[in-house]
Amino acid sequence: MTQTDAPAVLTPSLMSPEYLLAHWQSNRRLTRRVTEAFPEDQLFTFTAAPPMRPFGELAWEVVGLGDYVLRGLNTDDWSWAPPAGPPPHDRAALLAAWDEQTPRLEAAVPVYPPDRYQEKRDMAWGHFSPLDTVLYAIENEIHHRGQGYVYLRALGIQPPAFYER
Repeated sequence: MTQTDAPAVLTPSLMSPEYLLAHWQSNRRLTRRVTEAFPEDQLFTFTAAPPMRPFGELAWEVVGLGDYVLRGLNTDDWSWAPPAGPPPHDRAALLAAWDEQTPRLEAAVPVYPPDRYQEKRDMAWGHFSPLDTVLYAIENEIHHRGQGYVYLRALGIQPPAFYER
């Protein structure tokens, strides 16, 4: 299927906001376990294939993208505001930010009006719907988590089972 063949709209009967949230949160739980699996001294330093970034930096990107989506869902402001500075290279700070974001997603995703998920808007990377943007955030997280799996295996660490979300 080419991009032009893709359906233009998903109907609420296909994916409710509650299902979307449950899917996203199950991915987030797994990504959190991948973060915890890294040795503290490798989370922000190890990369299996430079110039790829360490997993800790990738995880902070996922947090930042989640904050972007939350701001859009809560305020309908989808403009891009780059981070004020580099995030700390600290697992505790990363996990605290991750955990702080979880209830905010649980509050925002289900109450965003289902019909508004389909409305195209100018987003940070083009003209997309909020649903497209949420799905991109999830896919980006899955992509980076896959990098984390490769890094863990290169470190000789068995990553969490990908199907236990």
